[in-house]
Amino acid sequence: MLTFLNSTAFTAFGAPTTWAEVIGFVTGAWCVYLVGRQSLWNWPIGIANNLVWILLFATAGLYADSGLQVVYIALALWGWSNWTRGRDGGALHVTGTSGGQWAMLAAVGIAGTAALTILLDTATSSTVPFWDAVTTVLSLLATWGQAKKKWESWLLWIAADLIYIPLYFHKGLTLTALLYIGFLLLCIRGLVAWRRSRVAATDYAAVA
Repeated sequence: MLTFLNSTAFTAFGAPTTWAEVIGFVTGAWCVYLVGRQSLWNWPIGIANNLVWILLFATAGLYADSGLQVVYIALALWGWSNWTRGRDGGALHVTGTSGGQWAMLAAVGIAGTAALTILLDTATSSTVPFWDAVTTVLSLLATWGQAKKKWESWLLWIAADLIYIPLYFHKGLTLTALLYIGFLLLCIRGLVAWRRSRVAATDYAAVA
């Protein structure tokens, strides 16, 4: 199975594209689309995507991104449960991020990026330790927000995608870079949809 996933499916823009990258492309786009629609199915599809990308990123030397997928799986299981149970047993609605939560996210983001950059620079052969670290931390924070249905999680995903796109082109992962351009567009769509959902829920609560 590993041999198949690492084998070349086709060559795009002069760079070989593996079956792992193709499967990651399909499951990744599908997952982001489902998140925008607030579908529970985004979580199992996302887990399948994480499993494929563990291999893809490890072979490309993006060790933090590879390890990140394991954390994603754990967060996905928590998010799946959170979306299913909702708040106090009811439906989980889209909400905003409080000032205190933003302060916590900023502190964790700065500390996490600094620590991970040092770790990658000293303990691995990563050629882009800072960029690998900052995208890792942004993605983790965005996943936390997604699991809590915070509409600002899309802003964090957009920030991460704007870094991921040139990073993956630099690493020769052409199809994945193109996928992230698609992710960026889907994230913008998801941001608009979740904002509308939050406004609708607020209006409903006000009337009730």
